[in-house]
Amino acid sequence: MKLTDQNKEQLIEKGISEEVLHKQLDRFKNGFPVIRLNRPATVGDGIVSLKQLNKTELIKFYEEQVPQLDVIKFVPASGAATRMFKFLHEFLNGFDPQEDSINSYINLNKAPELFTFFIGMEKFPFYKKIIKSLKKKHSDWAAKPVQSKKILFIKEMLSENGSNYGSMPKGLVPFHKYKDHTATAFEEHLFEASIYASSNQVARLHFTIAPAFKNHFKEEFDRIQKIVEEKTNTRFKISFSHQSASSDTIAVDDNNEAVVLDNGCLFFRPAGHGALLENLNQLDADLIFIKNIDNVTTSAYEKQVSEYKKFLAGYLIQIRNKTYDYLKAIDSKEVSDELKLEIENFITQQLDNVLPTDYKKYAYEYQLEYLYEKLNRPLRVCGMVKNEGEPGGGPFWIHNQKGELSLQIIESAQIDPKNKSQQAIAVKATHFNPVDLICSVRDYKGNKFNLMDFCDEETGFITHKSRNGMCIKAQELPGLWNGGMAYWNTIFVEVPLITFNPVKTVNDLLKSAHQLD
Repeated sequence: MKLTDQNKEQLIEKGISEEVLHKQLDRFKNGFPVIRLNRPATVGDGIVSLKQLNKTELIKFYEEQVPQLDVIKFVPASGAATRMFKFLHEFLNGFDPQEDSINSYINLNKAPELFTFFIGMEKFPFYKKIIKSLKKKHSDWAAKPVQSKKILFIKEMLSENGSNYGSMPKGLVPFHKYKDHTATAFEEHLFEASIYASSNQVARLHFTIAPAFKNHFKEEFDRIQKIVEEKTNTRFKISFSHQSASSDTIAVDDNNEAVVLDNGCLFFRPAGHGALLENLNQLDADLIFIKNIDNVTTSAYEKQVSEYKKFLAGYLIQIRNKTYDYLKAIDSKEVSDELKLEIENFITQQLDNVLPTDYKKYAYEYQLEYLYEKLNRPLRVCGMVKNEGEPGGGPFWIHNQKGELSLQIIESAQIDPKNKSQQAIAVKATHFNPVDLICSVRDYKGNKFNLMDFCDEETGFITHKSRNGMCIKAQELPGLWNGGMAYWNTIFVEVPLITFNPVKTVNDLLKSAHQLD
């Protein structure tokens, strides 16, 4: 495409080269290679069973090791809470109080979530705050009809003139109601981190946030810091980063032509959570815990959830230490035939790598080179929960772009919807990735890996969106825990459902993991 001077200036501002722009446009025309699933990863075939590991010993091992470790918790938190309240926005837009009743609207529109919302209203952590505000604004509150009160409650929750939860980041919405205060998801991450992601009474957390809300997050931390530090006997070091504008991708129309706005600017979109690989790459630590902003629980379950984090971390350190020992041995040229066989077994059995079919034909020195290259990678241990129909990625054995069979987390959008045999494999998945990862990103000499070197750029995907009534196509970079970590060493471990408590809609706050009584 021919770029105007304005377009060129826009690219410079965003930090996107013309070469990258044209590469993105070519992707829309040629597509991404489809993922080739071999089979789902299952317990005993790609997923380590809890029964295989000694949980108590691994927790103890982690607790002994952590004082010597540099630990940080990485929380993607840029998502707005808009989707949490989607059905409430739809209700406000589609309901006419002059013509209809709420009950008939629920029946006519088959809206059970609206029914659940109204039934559980008083159990939401923000209920008293909203009611207090409404009583101030409406002197006749007590006399208002029940239906009017319900509508005003939703408006007060979502509107800019009210609490504005509909436009706030999910991390700043009140999630839990305690006796003396309400806690946001942001606050709960601090409490959690004090249990499993702190070293020597210091917990470091890094949140990726939308630039517009940096001050909001800082104000929330200033408000709660002293209280949380006193309750946990932990000092908190909090840092923030934003999804880089240079990771945005161009949007195109149905003819794969770049969308140009009325003001002559090209229309770019954020490229999904894969764009956060750059943010993760900026962190340097012995261990990085990764967890989504909305996957928290109340203090009643925090200790139990945290035990599984320590358990996974203990397992990762155990595997990492063994990996380091083998790399040192290969580097020192002290590898006997017996040790080489031990390393091969470790790579195939512990790291679930598959050796090439012609590996035995390699010369001895090339076998060692291959083993070294396989070991000298970032390492991640991923918790996997039983699949109960949640949307998102699952664990699979796939054939990657190099033709190797490897374990990967795969999103449904990456699987060819027209390929019946691939879809048949997809539906057999027994487990689900709740974004519960612990990562080791340094080599055995203490140098940080450049994580961009271990990304499979061929695993992005194209999505269809709507903008002002116009169908557009968007592009997502290889997902942070999908293709973004394609060439890491990956271990999947089964963990119980108690570790997974996401808040996808506001009604999820009514579940037991988010209620105190």
